[in-house]
Amino acid sequence: MPFIPHTPADEQAMLEQVGVDSIAALFAEIPAELRMGDSPALTHGEAMSEMAMLRWMGERAEQDAGLICFAGAGCYDHHVPAAVWDIAGRGEFMTAYTPYQAEASQGTLQLVFEYQSMMCALTAMDASNASVYDGASGLAEAILMAVRKAARKSRSRRVLMAETLHPHYRDAARNIVTNQGVEIETLPMAEGRCDLQRLPGDAPLAAVVVQQPNFFGLLEDVDRLTDWAKGQGATVVGVVNPLTLSVLKPPGQWGESGADIACGDGQPFGAPMSSGGPSFGFICAKAALTRQLPGRIIGQTEDASGRVGYSLTLQAREQHIRRGKATSNICTNQGLLVTAAAVHMALMGAKGLAAAASASRANTLRLVERLTAVKGVRQLFPGPCFHECALALPRPAGEVLDALLDRGILGGVSLTKHFPELGNALLVCATEKRSDNEIDAYAKALNSVIAG
Repeated sequence: MPFIPHTPADEQAMLEQVGVDSIAALFAEIPAELRMGDSPALTHGEAMSEMAMLRWMGERAEQDAGLICFAGAGCYDHHVPAAVWDIAGRGEFMTAYTPYQAEASQGTLQLVFEYQSMMCALTAMDASNASVYDGASGLAEAILMAVRKAARKSRSRRVLMAETLHPHYRDAARNIVTNQGVEIETLPMAEGRCDLQRLPGDAPLAAVVVQQPNFFGLLEDVDRLTDWAKGQGATVVGVVNPLTLSVLKPPGQWGESGADIACGDGQPFGAPMSSGGPSFGFICAKAALTRQLPGRIIGQTEDASGRVGYSLTLQAREQHIRRGKATSNICTNQGLLVTAAAVHMALMGAKGLAAAASASRANTLRLVERLTAVKGVRQLFPGPCFHECALALPRPAGEVLDALLDRGILGGVSLTKHFPELGNALLVCATEKRSDNEIDAYAKALNSVIAG
């Protein structure tokens, strides 16, 4: 192992100091069922030169080149203009350090300020952070914001979370906030949407969480839910796909007074799918909650000579303030992804984003029409959807997806794990990148798999 500087003697000395007899003993607490064990592909075979390794990796990368992606569920195959990463990849952005020194970071600070301004315009909110790990941890932070707000009034720590919220968001938020004494309750669904006939009683709520469009791509009655929640004294948290806000009513305008917090994942803006990451989470809020926002906030000001300048403001993170007073002790910044998102939004503009969103929905409608023409396949839930839709299949979804993959198609996401009560159900997605020929190819492949 020429790139590992420690000799066997070094390793033995460190193990003796720690008090164990092997490196494996350091990982003894990991349950056996979670261990991969030795992988022949990694532990055997001849070593490669750098040139041979790059050739080998390139050959395997080409195996994925022909795959057509109809998977979504929170990570989407949108077009990313080439200029996005040409700009974001410049050294000034790619390798820039955290902009704590405003006098040396005006370019980065201005870019983030512009990003925050565009996010506020999209969500109809007053302030935006930049940023948190991802959409799921962003939701957890939004819930904690709401609980801190409730501490000044009702003192409630109850949060009502829609069952139609992305299951990964529900799990991540629950894992983070329940250890802080927050009680999560579920608003059940009916026909793929929040069941408004089963809203809870009059016990105080700290927050109500709803996703628009929801996990199944369906549109919730967010106006009615927002007004009801406000009547209960609850903070309304809207989980949103930022691209959809170019054509849908923004959360800041839901109901009579709007949602209080909007959060989600910024992946549709400039971040390639990359096998699921990295991405970034965003949180926007009304003015009254600005001081509760975790993450960085950039402010615009003037220097002594009247020149416009930018600086970090309201720095209430754990490295800036005593731990007990910090708004978050886990939030971080995905600065490079925020850079890409800002460039993406600026290049596309309002009309470009709306065109991409509208094309995605049109392609999804075309896809659903073609797939439901296959015998035994039907749309699972009635009503309008955005750029993904749940389908019921006559065969197990996992088997169908494996067979489609053999035909060069990523056919969607199985709903069996998180929603077993839905039976053989599949979530499919079509973005603006999908062509008529690709949609036809999926329909023909699905017909062959179902018939075979």
